Amino acid sequence: MIGRRALLCAAPALALAPAAFAADTLLRAGDQKGGTQSLMKAAGALDDLPYRLEWSQFPAAAPLLEALNAGAVDLAFAGDAPTTFALAAGLRGRIIAPIRTTGAGTAIMVPQNSPIRSVADLKGRSIATNRGSIGHALVLSVLAAQGWSASEVTLVNLMPSEAKTALSTGAVDAWCSWGVYVAQARLVDQARVIVDGGNGLLTGLSYLVAADDAIAARRPALLDFARRLAAARRWAQAHPDAYARVLAAEIGIAEPVARLIYDTESPVPIAIDARVVADEQKTADLYFNAKLVRTHLDAAALFDASFNESLAG
Repeated sequence: MIGRRALLCAAPALALAPAAFAADTLLRAGDQKGGTQSLMKAAGALDDLPYRLEWSQFPAAAPLLEALNAGAVDLAFAGDAPTTFALAAGLRGRIIAPIRTTGAGTAIMVPQNSPIRSVADLKGRSIATNRGSIGHALVLSVLAAQGWSASEVTLVNLMPSEAKTALSTGAVDAWCSWGVYVAQARLVDQARVIVDGGNGLLTGLSYLVAADDAIAARRPALLDFARRLAAARRWAQAHPDAYARVLAAEIGIAEPVARLIYDTESPVPIAIDARVVADEQKTADLYFNAKLVRTHLDAAALFDASFNESLAG
């Protein structure tokens, strides 16, 4: 793992002065399989923390963001769609640090021998995905692009592990998922991708979201965490093979699967700016127009741009 220590040494703004932290400061981070914890461990970004950090793992963004709203974790990393769904439902938090991916890591897949060969063939079919997830957002975007109504497909609300089983047994015709689930399905199960979130179907945004009370009480630690996470992403850009090796070992997948996740998504840390806000508004409008949420969100109010200082390279 060449460059782990160099990562931290090369980023003068990575850590705040020790005096900025109370001795008993604790951050509780929520994560998903193959997410921020694996990345930060691979990059050495969890070394020499000036505060205590506890991790909790969740199978998908929905329960992760529910935990954030319930006060069980202080921060969470999730895609823009589930974050939007949670904020519309009253999540007491703000987006403090975005990343931009290609969007292609989210995809609608079918078994290798499925008669479904194109997006047009999805009409009248059943698609498994988790309600409010980035997978759900892709299905809605595909429907909009095709000019179809919501009734043109049957959505089956399932968590990833349940959806995988449903697809393999023929209980559903297609499965829309993301990240490691898509990469494993493609390489291990030989699933075929019918359409992915690239080419503008999805914004490609994912967010580090912090609870309002954590922003108020533990801001220095959040700033430091956001710095370390952004630096870890830059390290992964420079060392994709090293990252894939650690990711594979951390979550028990083959290295080619880990490398496919990274190559497909190509995540880059970015600042909160007008384009990010505009893209988030598109996602919020997508969910509102689909009547998936009842609250019409003002995207600008969902961000705390004061954390931009933590994202500089």
